[in-house]
Amino acid sequence: MNEFMDAAIAEARLGREAGGVPIGSVLVHNGVILGRGHNQRVQKGSAVLHAEMAALENAGRLPARTYRESTLYTTLSPCPMCSGAIELYGIGHVVIGEHQTFMGAEKALEMKGVVLDVLDNDECIQLMTEFIRERPDIWNEDIGEE
Repeated sequence: MNEFMDAAIAEARLGREAGGVPIGSVLVHNGVILGRGHNQRVQKGSAVLHAEMAALENAGRLPARTYRESTLYTTLSPCPMCSGAIELYGIGHVVIGEHQTFMGAEKALEMKGVVLDVLDNDECIQLMTEFIRERPDIWNEDIGEE
């Protein structure tokens, strides 16, 4: 397994343990995790604290070149908001744990030249499948279906 996806999965578990959506993300530059985060919409009552946004926030301000040279690992396909942040900061590589339970804005990222690697990771799939089954109310709120 990939150590950086493992770190993103650990973040997803933290989110689940805190009563939130089990999605995690890490921003990696030259083999070093600069920022990590998990979805905190439930915990903080936030409209925007998805895992990718939290990882970027926790990385702090970085030079544009650092973002361009970084890889973002996320346990779930990035939504349009998070994909917009990926595009805005010029992150050129995203490793996605899974996109079976939710297909984000991958086509838009690919059209902007972002390299996507989808792992179809069993643990990522299981985390989301269980959460969607157990908490459809929160999941539907998070993806805007209810």
